[in-house]
Amino acid sequence: MVDYIGTARLRELVSRIGPARFIAELAGEIETDYRRWDDFEKSPRHACHSAGGVIELMPTSDGRLYSFKYVNGHPKNTAQRLLTVTAFGVLADVATGYPLLLSEMTFVTALRTAAISALAAGRMARPASRVMALIGNGAQSEFQAIAFHRLVGVRNLRLYDTDSQATAKLMRNLATLRLPDLTVTRCASTAEAVHGADIVTTATADKCNATILTPDMVAPGMHLNAVGGDCPGKTELHVDILSAKNVRIVVEFEPQARIEGEIQQLEALGRIDAPDRVDAPAQADTLGQVDSVGQKSAFGQKEAFGPAGALTEVTELADVLRGRRPGRANDREVTLFDSVGFALNDFSSLRYLQRLNDEHPDGGQRIDLIPELDDPKDLFAGLSQERALERAPARRRRFA
Repeated sequence: MVDYIGTARLRELVSRIGPARFIAELAGEIETDYRRWDDFEKSPRHACHSAGGVIELMPTSDGRLYSFKYVNGHPKNTAQRLLTVTAFGVLADVATGYPLLLSEMTFVTALRTAAISALAAGRMARPASRVMALIGNGAQSEFQAIAFHRLVGVRNLRLYDTDSQATAKLMRNLATLRLPDLTVTRCASTAEAVHGADIVTTATADKCNATILTPDMVAPGMHLNAVGGDCPGKTELHVDILSAKNVRIVVEFEPQARIEGEIQQLEALGRIDAPDRVDAPAQADTLGQVDSVGQKSAFGQKEAFGPAGALTEVTELADVLRGRRPGRANDREVTLFDSVGFALNDFSSLRYLQRLNDEHPDGGQRIDLIPELDDPKDLFAGLSQERALERAPARRRRFA
């Protein structure tokens, strides 16, 4: 028998402790696993692309436990009243190969994406960051708002989406949550939303090379949390933001980010450095021009960008969390977390779910996903309906 967490059970577990605490505890589990980064087998996720979206498998293992997640991304699904993203995951015992947990991961993917965004921001944003622009107010937006309010201390949210109904939905849900001391402002454009923001989160859904943020919108000291670019041909930031000398870029797993993240734009241009690097001091003298909306832009001078052919350097989050690389050099440096979602995030989530499920056993379910045989060498006999019925009472007693 295999532990099972469906959508109803997941709702129950989250409601018992609240989404903010769930995200905070999950962020702790993710940090614990990233700190033992070298224990894990890592590879870019396997993706099958189509005109309408992508279906992916995301596996990893630490030698004791193995996990994978099945996930899709189909931005046009909402026109058919279907979800853009759906997912499920499995946690298994490496020693036997037996699955331990089968879980829904649609809700969990949203929760863990917000958790790792806020975890990274805690190391990369300026300590006094209180204002966040949230560009893209769809399915991920509430989770980002909760995570940054709880873990980073954001108290002022500035919202914009090209779909006004999405913003209205987000504002309704935030009003229901009643997050303490949170002020929410609805803005008329991306430029208005990011003006004066300490943190900018982009979480848009279209599968295209979009330009949600341009260099003139980025002020010195901003932290950019780029969530929406998560597959080939799907980006949100102008490439000049990525190639600026005063931008520190952090990713989850660089080989995957080169394929699916914002830095795929640099990869295509051959303008990305090797993973190992020596940190250079921030180019403070290139900051301070005023942009079209009246704030100082981090990229107002040509000198803010590297010379033709200059390579952009990238750091993996594990190195930041382990103290091997800084998340930020100074208060004027622009930082970018180029998050595409990595299998280790899901491994941590499944571990956390298994523990939470065990701590609250009432209401838990188990399913007969794997045959239980009197003779493990006689698989055919186990297919007999009569023998299965004979074993059923004993099985019910064992797992009652």
